[in-house]
Amino acid sequence: MTGPHPRFRRAIAIPLGMTMAGAMAFLPGATASAADLPGTVAGVTGAVNDILGSADADGTALSYVVNVRAGHAPSAQVKKAIAQAGGTIVTSYDRIGVIVVHSSNPDFAKTIRKVRGVESAGNTRNAPLPAQSTDDLGTPKTLSATEISAAKTAAAAGQDPLESLQWDLPAIKADKAHEKTLGSSKVTVAVIDTGVDDTHPDLAPNFDRAASVNCVTGKPDTTDGAWRPSAGESPHGTHVAGEIAAAKNGVGMTGVAPGVKVAGIKVATTAGYFYTEAVVCGFMWAATHGVDVTNNSYYTDPWYFNCTDDPDQKALVDAITRASRYAEKEGVVNVAAAGNENYDLAADEITDPVSPNDGTPSDRVIDPSKCFDIPTQLPGVVTVAATGAKGIKSSFSNYGLGVIDVAAPGGDSTAYQTPQPPATSGLILGTLPGGKWGYMAGTSMASPHVAAVAALIKSTHPYAPPALVKALLYAEADATPCTDPYDINGDGKVDAVCEGSKNRNGFYGWGTVDALDAVTK
Repeated sequence: MTGPHPRFRRAIAIPLGMTMAGAMAFLPGATASAADLPGTVAGVTGAVNDILGSADADGTALSYVVNVRAGHAPSAQVKKAIAQAGGTIVTSYDRIGVIVVHSSNPDFAKTIRKVRGVESAGNTRNAPLPAQSTDDLGTPKTLSATEISAAKTAAAAGQDPLESLQWDLPAIKADKAHEKTLGSSKVTVAVIDTGVDDTHPDLAPNFDRAASVNCVTGKPDTTDGAWRPSAGESPHGTHVAGEIAAAKNGVGMTGVAPGVKVAGIKVATTAGYFYTEAVVCGFMWAATHGVDVTNNSYYTDPWYFNCTDDPDQKALVDAITRASRYAEKEGVVNVAAAGNENYDLAADEITDPVSPNDGTPSDRVIDPSKCFDIPTQLPGVVTVAATGAKGIKSSFSNYGLGVIDVAAPGGDSTAYQTPQPPATSGLILGTLPGGKWGYMAGTSMASPHVAAVAALIKSTHPYAPPALVKALLYAEADATPCTDPYDINGDGKVDAVCEGSKNRNGFYGWGTVDALDAVTK
């Protein structure tokens, strides 16, 4: 199955009442320098642009990951080989054996893979540092003053002013859960994304500064505010953060878990790319800074699917697998969005028309059992499909028996799934930078609902390890049978085929998450 799509696919902008045909997706993010992360070795410092300027004047430097045996610093032999191959070590995550390197040598990976002690190595990008694209595609629909006023009027007693617009809260019984508890302030959800505006009045009360960082270069920068999106960058991460933990404080909206803490781990470049070294840094930071849950509403650029029979792509899978597994070993539950192409991720083959998205993409037919969307399809990661206001799979949501773990509200066009009044939009309300609120849709919006429910489970069971939190998440989900036939636009043609039983199927996994059960069972 094919379908043209820009590089950002976990959130989409859907005009109200319109079909998905013109829907576009978006994301960005930005700077970085040095900081303290246990198990790292300092190397090149400065923003991505600064690294390019100092590394290679003609703009051909690329970034690489070199994977060696975990638990030790790079050996003298490996260090020497990296230098001889024209590489400069940026940082080294010794606990998982991942080294981040910059090099202008086009044969660097091929050369270093032959070195004794190197298990895999590959370039993390195709465009020179930094990525060339600067376009941000799509924008959220910001609430107007009139809409805010109307929502305030419609709000019931005890609700935040905009809560009447949040059909997604009762869809997973979060409103009922809030009558029991808002979640524990001892639990932190980290938003690995484009940055979070912690000055937003709905986020400031719950923001965890100590767990926040900028990881864009692959090395943590803890400069005050480095985790925020700058003017003109994507609001994606801020929107996700509000869905999770917007405070129930009489201002704006209410998050699914409004009593837990939320942190921002910024991993997207200013051009909107989520590269491997940044994602590895994000997981490692979460693992070592008291984070309980991570939300990952993105895929790791530049490959939508990373094929393990390609040595470069295999190295990217290896690096992020090591980082995500290490985070789980340290007590972190990792949650990720399934994607927005209406792909069957359990199919025998899928045509990927967008990779590499920072180079020259081509239609390539891949086997999703061997080529992985990372971190979404990695072992241990909770994979989330999206539902709309009618509770059925969103028109865009990826699916697949044995791939999707659970489902949650991610929104859909009102032409397909219209919410009950007083809600007026079929999209998901969230916080936006600058103290605003607005609508977005995508599996990007479904994943934070699940991350927040996982945080509520962790609040209820503070000593539960990740395996138990995930087991409870699945066991407490409301079994949702296949939608059959699935003809979302009513044209008489089946738009996707759901396989499996009521208790576990390709559209909804183990079911739709249940926030009330999370705080009562």
